[in-house]
Order: sequence, then C-alpha cells, then structure tokens
Amino acid sequence: MRSSEAHTRSRRRARASGGGRRGNNVWAHVVLSIGGFIMVFPFLWQIIMSLSTTAEVTSVPPTFWPSELRFDNYAEVFRQVPFLDQFWVSVQVTVATVVGQIVLCSMAGYAFARMRFAASAVIFAVMLSILMIPNQAYIIPQYQIVQSLGWLDTVPGIVIPTIFSAFGTFLMRQFFVNLPGELEEAARLDGANSFQIFWKVMLPLARPSIGALAIVTTLAAWNNLLWPLVVTSRAEHRPLSVGIASLNGQYVIDYPVMMAASLMAMAPILILFIIMQRRVMEGLAHSGLKG
Repeated sequence: MRSSEAHTRSRRRARASGGGRRGNNVWAHVVLSIGGFIMVFPFLWQIIMSLSTTAEVTSVPPTFWPSELRFDNYAEVFRQVPFLDQFWVSVQVTVATVVGQIVLCSMAGYAFARMRFAASAVIFAVMLSILMIPNQAYIIPQYQIVQSLGWLDTVPGIVIPTIFSAFGTFLMRQFFVNLPGELEEAARLDGANSFQIFWKVMLPLARPSIGALAIVTTLAAWNNLLWPLVVTSRAEHRPLSVGIASLNGQYVIDYPVMMAASLMAMAPILILFIIMQRRVMEGLAHSGLKG
C-alpha cells in the first residue's frame, strides 16, 4: 500500500517536472524565435526594398510590401555600373589578400612565437602598435608608393598594402605559442630544419586559427572601401564595394537599385558561409573570436 502511494507520488513529481521542462523549452523557443526574427529583419527589409520603387521606399508611413515586385531593379544595376568587371576585381582582391595574409602572417607569427632573435620582443611590440594607428593616417604615403610603382588602377595596387596585417600576425603567434615544444624537439631529432618544422608540423596544426584569419580577412577585403576608392579611378578597375558606393547620387539616391546591388554583392559571401558554415564556427571557436 505504502509502496503504491510512493510510486504514485513519484509519478506525479515526474509529470510536474516534465511539464515544467516543456514549459521552459517553449519559452526558450519563443524568445529565440523573436531574437532570430529581429536579427533577420534587416536582411528581409533589404530584399523588400530591392523589389520596390523609390516612392514606396521613402514613403511615410513605410510600405512593408510593394504593390508590384520590380525585378528590373536588378537589371538596372548592370546598366549603371560594370557589375561583372567589378565582381571579378573583388574576387581577385579577396583571394590574393587572403592567401597573402595566411602565408605572411603565419610565417611571422611562428617566428615571433618560436624563434629567438635580437630585439624580437621590441619588434613585436612596435608591430602591435600599428593596431592603434588608424588606416587613414598612412594612406598618403601608401598612395605615393603605389603611384611610384605604377600600380594605380591595378589589382596589385589594391592588394599589396593589405597583404599583411598586425592582427593576423598576433592571432597566429598566440596559437603557435600554446603548442607544446615537444613537437619541435621530435621533428629536430628526425632531422627537420626550421622551415620543415613550420611547414609540415606546425602549420597543419594551425588550421583552426588559419580558418579564423581567412574569415576575418575575407570579410575585410570584400568590404574594403576607402583604399580601393583612393587608388582606382576607372569604374571597371574598381571592386564592388566602390561600385555600390558610386550608386549614391549627389542629389538623389536610388535606394531600390542600391539594395539590389548590395544583395548581389552579398550573395557570394553568403553562399560561401552556408557551404563552409561548420568550418567557420570551428575556426571562430578555436580562435576565441566572436561576431
């Protein structure tokens, strides 16, 4: 009798706790859904604006759905800017910048982390001080150097000043510092030199940090505006970031066309993120970076 009563009470407590957990899960899903919608709403609003007219976009109160979907705004982008040429320039600039930063920053980071040479700490401190200087401060000497090399209106002129970064070196150094020294000792016992240790032992282990550096560099290179705007003058030699900015007229701004161009420029990065989503998350988690 007592055992049956105890069993009944335990079942009631289990039902109560299960109902409480289900209620908590429901509220958690509600809160997360609201937060997700708030984060996605600007992107959805951008899509709606790209299919609207200028009058609908600038109307007060705002029009949340156009009376007619105007897909010709996307065709208008190709009429106003050389979109395909600028897209190809953006691809070249992004790929060259990412590859260059991965190679140079990983080598510099390994040297600062594992090699002992004169004034290494001082050199590293001076390099980190670059992070405190805004890019606009040295844009004039950079322009003079690029001009003297005859690289104006060229992809090398856009890429070379951004092919190395103090942040990337710091990121890679922090990863190499935390690797156990026994790996290098074992490789040296096998007869490997410093470059072989770096290339065959250390660099494969640094894939998470390399992935994080590639993500940050891709976003920065694809969205870079100021330097390409300064170093290029012809529309077909400019990347998409500058091309989209040129749609901002002096007196009138065609918001639907600008939003359509922004969506088309955003699409490759969004598709790349969807394909590489797992690696992106792993890279950010191992590097400690947060969006």
